[in-house]
Amino acid sequence: MTHANATILPVREFTPKHFSLEVDGKVATVTLNRPERKNPLTFESYAELRDFFRALQHEPEVKVVVITGAGGNFCSGGDVFEIIGPLLDRDTVGLIEFTQMTGDLVKAMRSCPQPVIAAIDGVCAGAGAILAMASDMRLGTAAAKVAFLFNRVGLAGCDMGACAILPRIIGQGRASELLYTGRSLGGEEGERWGFFNRLVEPDALQGEARTLAGRIADGPSFANGITKKMLHMEWAMGVDEAIDAEALAQGMLMQTRDFQRAFHAFAGKRKPEFEGN
Repeated sequence: MTHANATILPVREFTPKHFSLEVDGKVATVTLNRPERKNPLTFESYAELRDFFRALQHEPEVKVVVITGAGGNFCSGGDVFEIIGPLLDRDTVGLIEFTQMTGDLVKAMRSCPQPVIAAIDGVCAGAGAILAMASDMRLGTAAAKVAFLFNRVGLAGCDMGACAILPRIIGQGRASELLYTGRSLGGEEGERWGFFNRLVEPDALQGEARTLAGRIADGPSFANGITKKMLHMEWAMGVDEAIDAEALAQGMLMQTRDFQRAFHAFAGKRKPEFEGN
């Protein structure tokens, strides 16, 4: 996999061992693929996912990413026997190395310019719930069960950015309830709370996710990357600072060819064909 001094592989040449990857045109689909165990994560899959999302920063041909799970479940979190058990034998330095590595996966998801869509059915627990939370949008089913389980194994809810990101999606009080109790958030309740953008039928989930991904991928991808960056950066800004930052960003984007294409298409009563420049 990718290391600090290694050449970053193009995403189309990325051959993961711990998840499935399909690149179809402008859309990459990541499938967590251990259905017999409800798709848990391991030390290796954490690192490989981190490297994949880092590689996306250098992959302009991929415009949107869909992340999903095989076999009717999204992800059951860290594998009890392959992660949690071995962690009991690590010292403090080794444990912090692990928690920083898992946090780096969320950082990579947030810093790649491509919008990430999570397609969630069934179990979505622990680190799986974090992957869903770290995505930009979430499609779910009525059968989805999202649970931030950390306090149920004697840990705090502050894992992989949960205390920063989750309240911004569903609000402080609701996030507090999930993080203090570890209870499951059902699909319909998750849609009411704003965790899910919308619910679809299980057999339509993958198709709906790809349709949404395709619609976004056909948009002005460079501008979409700026939107993602500003959504992330403005969490730490005051309103006036955010307005000033957006003014600079928008002024820069008004110099792009996509902006010119949109004007000429509008003038010619055509749909614009964006090229991401």
